[in-house]
Amino acid sequence: MSRELMIANINKAQKEIEQKKETVKMGKMRQHYHFMPQTGWLNDPNGLIYFKGKYHYFYQYNPYYGYWDYMHWGHAVSVDLLHWEYLPLALAPSETYDDYIRGGCFSGSAIEHDGKLFLIYTGSSNQGNGVEQTQCIAYSEDGIHFEKYKGNPVLIAPKGISADQFRDPKVWKHEDKYYMVCGANCNNMAQALLYCSEDLFHWNFVNVLAESRGEWGYMWECPDFYRLGDKYVLTFSPMGAGEHTAVYFVGDFDYVTGKFFHQIWGEIDWGLDYYAPQSFLTPDGRRIVVSWANEWDWMPFWKDWGPTYKENWCGFFNIPREVRIMPDNTLQFVPIKELEALRKDKYKVDCFTVHEAAMQLTAGDGISFEMKMKIDLEKTNAEKLELDLRCGNSKKVICMFDFINGQMYVERSNSDGWSQGTSRSTLFLKGRKELDIHIFSDQSSIEIFANQYQINHANNIFADNTQNQIEIHAHGGKTVIKEYESYGIQECFL
Repeated sequence: MSRELMIANINKAQKEIEQKKETVKMGKMRQHYHFMPQTGWLNDPNGLIYFKGKYHYFYQYNPYYGYWDYMHWGHAVSVDLLHWEYLPLALAPSETYDDYIRGGCFSGSAIEHDGKLFLIYTGSSNQGNGVEQTQCIAYSEDGIHFEKYKGNPVLIAPKGISADQFRDPKVWKHEDKYYMVCGANCNNMAQALLYCSEDLFHWNFVNVLAESRGEWGYMWECPDFYRLGDKYVLTFSPMGAGEHTAVYFVGDFDYVTGKFFHQIWGEIDWGLDYYAPQSFLTPDGRRIVVSWANEWDWMPFWKDWGPTYKENWCGFFNIPREVRIMPDNTLQFVPIKELEALRKDKYKVDCFTVHEAAMQLTAGDGISFEMKMKIDLEKTNAEKLELDLRCGNSKKVICMFDFINGQMYVERSNSDGWSQGTSRSTLFLKGRKELDIHIFSDQSSIEIFANQYQINHANNIFADNTQNQIEIHAHGGKTVIKEYESYGIQECFL
């Protein structure tokens, strides 16, 4: 009976999508090349995997409204990571362990096993004893239609772990065993718990993989763990850690003890809209990470659900990034090479000088574009370089590169009449001869990469189409741009 109930709930949700998708498609804030839902609310990427010749995106999804509520798993596939085909929902709430209006089928991951596609997810419910989060399994022969395991849940919160803070399983295989890392809260401190299984269904606790001692908050959402080169990487989105929204640790790991020892940490993204990143491997061995282009702070706790809510949708993913390790074991997050296939209307200038008087730059239509430049630091004597994006109607997004104080910030409080806040980061220039900048702008977002893709800012901007000018000017001297090129970007979501 439970399988029939999930199918019925999926069909109900699909009917809602079909009724609204054409209207939602006409929304003025809809993205052109960032992945987004057909209707309703999207947050965390789930179950990212390459399976049977296609890339699969699953995602936290409320198909009914443009705000968080009653979580399902949406599903889409692609052959190029650019153009996506929406499939029927993979999961819908239907069981005592996941059927709750303020819960449902929470985040998780995917893995191939015995030729089948397995989804490992958190069921969140409330049967009168408060919210309880457990780890559950669903599987599919064709990668489209899923059945929940009759033995669910396969994991409940262990002793000492808050039942409402035990979630987001990420699963991988090492040699002949399967491993799972889950986010948890113990004594109001964040932990990443490690489990092991020989069959994906029966799990044994191994160890606390890593934990916060106060400096990294009380909960690590969407933990991910993988090998990169000869090092291991742990990523997560910390709750209760100030402005940190997505961080990485790099270090060493022992499968015998299940303990991770990190020597390096860094920010995946310093922006205001980068959360819950999840990674997967491509057939050619690249480690790709995808995130939710948002985070919880601006939600209705202090403002509202955002401009796109009025168009009956909310949420999209940041562009996929390839994770690379540097000689010093810090990480780069490079936009995937597939994005180059979307370029059009190339514009290039070899060298020019920016003075204090503002000058116009050309990049696509000024709304949806890609821009790359290199600053010659040896010939630059300006104190700052200001790059103003999405200018018009006395509004703009200010991206400032402060050469004197070694800072970069993106100011959006005068960007669209709604958005607020400034994202800030260091800008390490010691010993550098040039500063590289790479920007992807879409209808409702701007992602700025600098310092060899180690200083990145993802911010959502809900500007209208009259804001399509780009200006650049220096403060306190001149800035020499040694290379500049830009492109328009082809539409992926028609």
